[in-house]
Amino acid sequence: MNKNILVVDDEKEIVDAIEFYLKPEGYNILKAYDGLEALEMLLENDIELIIMDVMMPNMDGLRTTMKIRESKNIPIILLSAKSEDMDKILGLNMGADDYITKPFNPLELTARVRSHLRRYINLGNITSEVISTSSQDKLSILRSGGLELNEETKIVSLDGDDVKVTPIEYKILYLLLSNQGRVFSSHELYERVWEEDPYNCEKTVAVHIRRIRQKIEIDSKNPKYLKVVWGIGYKIENFK
Repeated sequence: MNKNILVVDDEKEIVDAIEFYLKPEGYNILKAYDGLEALEMLLENDIELIIMDVMMPNMDGLRTTMKIRESKNIPIILLSAKSEDMDKILGLNMGADDYITKPFNPLELTARVRSHLRRYINLGNITSEVISTSSQDKLSILRSGGLELNEETKIVSLDGDDVKVTPIEYKILYLLLSNQGRVFSSHELYERVWEEDPYNCEKTVAVHIRRIRQKIEIDSKNPKYLKVVWGIGYKIENFK
């Protein structure tokens, strides 16, 4: 079945151009022209990925992203004419998975769409590298203290309460929980999670780490689980 991609931009020419580039890849393109219309489309259709402009009338892309993240974890790629780092960081902090600056390269956009869809759709097919205390079975639950990740249900929980995470955040937690105590550099995390060359990736990784901390730490400035090893990288502490 063709994957449904929702393209949201108040400029019809850009929406049509993205459809022109992606439709030959076998994707079914749904269209919306502001944030409110995008939310209606989400209620009426099964959407696997969203490409959305930041600056739009009625409801902009940032507010729409925040609204979507209240209930859905589908990949969101933001488009914007602004290229400043702070604008990218703001978009990622609001819950976006990726950020592409206009004018964009069609090949790059197609590659990122393919990459995010692969991660999202194949989330249930991640192979665990962690061996359980039983020599015959692999653990279905990765645990560090009160932080748990269930490989079968793909649910992250903290002290028994479910934590909503995006596909990228899930993969970061999965990698770190699978290798508790091991420090991963920003480049290693980006290569393993985004599955792309880690060019200028430090701020992107840092934003996602910050978002995860806000969700799993009581005090994100003094984290219990997800630690920064200054100048080296990130790790999950190993608690019994």
